[in-house]
Amino acid sequence: MSEEKPGRYPRTASGLVASMLVLVLGVGAFVVFRSLFRDQTEYEPPNVDYLSVVEEAADAGIDLVHPTSLPQGWKTTSITFTPGDRWVWNMSMLTDAGKFVGIHEEDEDLSTLLKTYVDADAQQGDPVTVSGSVASSWDTYSDSGGDHAFAAEVGKGAQARTVLVFGSAPVDDLRLILDSLARG
Repeated sequence: MSEEKPGRYPRTASGLVASMLVLVLGVGAFVVFRSLFRDQTEYEPPNVDYLSVVEEAADAGIDLVHPTSLPQGWKTTSITFTPGDRWVWNMSMLTDAGKFVGIHEEDEDLSTLLKTYVDADAQQGDPVTVSGSVASSWDTYSDSGGDHAFAAEVGKGAQARTVLVFGSAPVDDLRLILDSLARG
């Protein structure tokens, strides 16, 4: 009597390549088919009311650094206020050209903030003087990727906090925000 063996197909490298090709073509066809019958909606970022948060913080005795108003066409896309003894304030904006500008205020060391929000190798530039802002002198920084930042300390003694205005927007756009910063 002969012993029966289960049937097997020959496994070859060319068979593997052929099956992978069929799989890739099938996935590609599905993606193309799906894109033909799918509505492409444009994402419109929200325009967050940052002034209401600034007012609420002021009512609690915390003066947040913020722009008094935004340039025409700009949007506030997100804000974060973390209350506590060492509170933190973040504000993210998009310019009318869709470039990012952020404001960060915290009682943290400047080098730590630069590493987090700009670049570990941010290069310091010449300081700038800004009249009518929350600080008269701002240090400047930039990285090789085109990000820029302005940094200043506001407040005195135990109330001192580091403010960072940063982003991928052109320096002139960042300066618009610097010129409009207020506390309260």
